[in-house]
Amino acid sequence: MSAITTIDYLLPGEIVDNLKSKDRHTIIGPGLRRNEENPNKSLIVTQAGWLRFRSPNTYWIDSRRNRYIPKKGDLVIGIVTKKSGDIVRVDIGSAETASLSVFSFEGATKKMRPDLNIGDIVYAKLLTAHKDMEPELVCIDQYFRAGRLGILSNDGFLVCLNLNLAETLLNAENPLLRTLGKKFPYEIVIGVNGRAWIKANQAKDVLTICKTFEVAKNESEKSIIEACRQTK
Repeated sequence: MSAITTIDYLLPGEIVDNLKSKDRHTIIGPGLRRNEENPNKSLIVTQAGWLRFRSPNTYWIDSRRNRYIPKKGDLVIGIVTKKSGDIVRVDIGSAETASLSVFSFEGATKKMRPDLNIGDIVYAKLLTAHKDMEPELVCIDQYFRAGRLGILSNDGFLVCLNLNLAETLLNAENPLLRTLGKKFPYEIVIGVNGRAWIKANQAKDVLTICKTFEVAKNESEKSIIEACRQTK
């Protein structure tokens, strides 16, 4: 996943210009709208918060809300809640459930399709996310490959994270996950919707990770980095 950059704290009515994505279509998320006077090169802030940017072309305002707001391109962890023909409904922690087609998996055909059941956990990408449309998920990338997307094993544990902590952990420069990996082996998948799937050799290791996350959610990213540096 591309790193998320925090640009500045802005108030409603302020103008965002000098867009890094000005030579291509800019995707805007919550808290922003296009500036009618210069729609291709600037945006207007509609709610107070931190301006975030995800390369190559996505901007949004982080207003520290507790509920996840879907954005196109987000990688999320969801729980299958309903099956209806070739479509399943997936809880991604937003105001409404998302749809996921059984054909949105690598190699899926009418004869060969994934066996999705209620309660299954999936790691998926938001194909569409608009206030007037239900979110739509896929488990393939632009090359129709799954990568790490798809159904997550029942051998792992699903935990909920603070949305801000999830964003911090997804920052490639944050050393917390690498530091934990030096203590014991584990696998982890983190969704920007504040959910994490964790698999380790022992249940106590999963508990250690969860306790670490509980402490980290009340710490600044700077203090987390410093603590990791002091850990041998």
